Amino acid sequence: MSTLSIFIVTLFVIGYFFIAIESVTKINKAAIALLMFVGCWTLFMFDPASYVASAVGDQVAQEVSAVIERHLGSTSTTLFFLMGAMTIVELVDQNGGFNFVRDTLQTKSKKALLWRIAFMTFILSAILDNLTTSIVMIMILRKLVSDQNDRIIYASLVVIAANSGGAFSPIGDVTTIMLWNKGVITAAGVIMEIFIPSLVSMVIPAYILSLSLKGELSFTAEQAQTVAASALTTGQRKIIFFLGVGGLIFVPIFKTLTHLPPFVGILLVLGVLWTVTEIFYAQLKEEEEKGAMSKRVSAMLTRIDMPTILFFLGILMAVACLETIGVLTMLGQGLDVTFEGNHYLVTGIIGVLSSIVDNVPLVAGCMGMYPIQAAGDMAIDGIFWQLLAYCAGVGGSMLIIGSAAGVVVMGLEKITFGWYMKRITWIAFVGYLAGILCYWAEKNLF
Repeated sequence: MSTLSIFIVTLFVIGYFFIAIESVTKINKAAIALLMFVGCWTLFMFDPASYVASAVGDQVAQEVSAVIERHLGSTSTTLFFLMGAMTIVELVDQNGGFNFVRDTLQTKSKKALLWRIAFMTFILSAILDNLTTSIVMIMILRKLVSDQNDRIIYASLVVIAANSGGAFSPIGDVTTIMLWNKGVITAAGVIMEIFIPSLVSMVIPAYILSLSLKGELSFTAEQAQTVAASALTTGQRKIIFFLGVGGLIFVPIFKTLTHLPPFVGILLVLGVLWTVTEIFYAQLKEEEEKGAMSKRVSAMLTRIDMPTILFFLGILMAVACLETIGVLTMLGQGLDVTFEGNHYLVTGIIGVLSSIVDNVPLVAGCMGMYPIQAAGDMAIDGIFWQLLAYCAGVGGSMLIIGSAAGVVVMGLEKITFGWYMKRITWIAFVGYLAGILCYWAEKNLF
């Protein structure tokens, strides 16, 4: 590794440390992430020719700009997906769409609610995706749990359950989508082999967390009420609900049919919902229309959590710099040599690393390093690829910034990095190891 690469990695580690102690410094993590992004790429510019072969002579700036823009394009797909999903969920919620879901989950028992939230999140994340599911469940939790201390425990379980549910589904997580599109796993194979390990990785943390919850929930007068129907009719609100939730379910289908990125499907659903709601509101009387202004898409877009979006931008672009200088590839190759091809150890460590850096470049690096073989652990639906799908998805639960679901929940519920690491990390790790052990048992004992 060159001296410049060491400087870039050091800067990333320092920035990561300050993100970790956000509760101490009181500096928003988005600000640190943006500084990491700019700092890493600025250092990169001191010797770009070492990393980009075509960056020579007068074309250095153009070639490096092209590299950054390529990574920015990949990152922006996540950002647009996030913004679209948040807006759709908020739109459905503001029009009373999730009232019946809330009523289904509602119970006075804290432990009963925990199990209902866990299984609902686990199932939905496999059908939709872990990011969208996390947003939906946090919106519902806000209507069910008034106490912030209790709610962040439930929110932490949402992160674990969403990542576990997404790991066994070919459309439940961006990494499984990558592996599925690459052809190294099949839909039937990953569901049959990874379902039970994923379930175990959710159930064990849920049980441990349930031990810290006692008594019953108290409901405020505001929570006891359903979301107001505003001036829309019951039929119109049902149309909005089915378009919103049905649209979210349609996104992976749209991707499969068109092979376009998931964010295109999300924007399609948002565009349809926006058009339909504008037609509905245009039919209202003048005084009713004024009262409904806050429920329109144009108003909701102004309430997007921009710090979370900018944090995503900064951290993903900083990781992209590490990918460009080859650090992630070197790390993967080093693991393979050190552990002599033991795929349980290699993928297990990759899963732990995915809680520190983004799992997308890690999985992308693995797909580039390891060729598909006709038979053995590297064959289609082989042990390595299935374990990689599990570990990269579930491993992100060990740190709050280790997955898209975690980052979203962190922003929505203001969970600090330190609190999650102290209270939740070891619990998620126990579930993670239990799932790997379960997969080993499937392959060797049954």
